[in-house]
Amino acid sequence: MSLHIIVTGGTFDKRYDEVRGELTFSESHLPAILRQVRVTLPITLEVNQLVDSLVMTDGDRAGILAACRAASATQIVIIHGTDTMAETAALIGGAALDKTVVLTGALIPYTVQGSDSLFNLGFAVAAAQLLPHGVYIAMNGHTFPWNAVRKNRTLAVFEHK
Repeated sequence: MSLHIIVTGGTFDKRYDEVRGELTFSESHLPAILRQVRVTLPITLEVNQLVDSLVMTDGDRAGILAACRAASATQIVIIHGTDTMAETAALIGGAALDKTVVLTGALIPYTVQGSDSLFNLGFAVAAAQLLPHGVYIAMNGHTFPWNAVRKNRTLAVFEHK
């Protein structure tokens, strides 16, 4: 069994740019994270894009779906921004792929103290191996089917809809 991880950006991969005084993207943290957590499962990593999900377009989402279709692995984890994660999950879920696809992200960037990124990544990797084929969101210890989840922006949590 192998796992394919698709990186799309989101808060997970943002870093603080001290010159501009804002969170930006330069490259994905995933290669270093995978070495740090010592994953022994065969993993392929694809950096599909590095964008904030609030500016993600329908074309960007179509590119993510195409990457899922093209992946030879049947277990896929997608690192995604939390603001529009449910929309991307719905697009992939509607495609009815014969794969297990788990979207996850972070509310606090990996590079910031107290980040939930490592936990969410580990949880999503486990979920992708254990859940039946379908599309899910895995955040903060919960898994949700793609068609029964929303982000509660007031509480900054995912919940069943």
